[in-house]
Amino acid sequence: MENNLSQEEQLEAALNTLKNYVEALAQRAGESKEYGEKLWERIRRSGGVLQEFAYYHDYGKFLCKYEVAGYTIADILVWQVDHFKAYMDRPEDMNRYRQERLLLTAFDIMLQMEEDPKPFKEKMINETGTDFVEKFS
Repeated sequence: MENNLSQEEQLEAALNTLKNYVEALAQRAGESKEYGEKLWERIRRSGGVLQEFAYYHDYGKFLCKYEVAGYTIADILVWQVDHFKAYMDRPEDMNRYRQERLLLTAFDIMLQMEEDPKPFKEKMINETGTDFVEKFS
């Protein structure tokens, strides 16, 4: 089948697919439609985060090419999972930590880090169960 769409139309179709994906993830995460729409607009405005999100959509894994303040999307997700482990003893809170919610929150944090990485860097260094040299410097 021949593709008669212009390059611009193909791009818009791909962006629309990603928008629908964000909104579906938001719904499965228990978030509002408005949350999904706002998150999508922020993702769309960030070339690096958009590339990471598109790669995750297409391949189900992280590209980890884009970094903010030395952190990739996988680094952010691992940091979140450390927090998730703290809630494992509290089943009533477990729904807050569904895979979709963790994923969307990781992208949201990366977007926030583009604006001001310092508070997140401090949390990632200080709020981890792993001991490493820089943690105590």
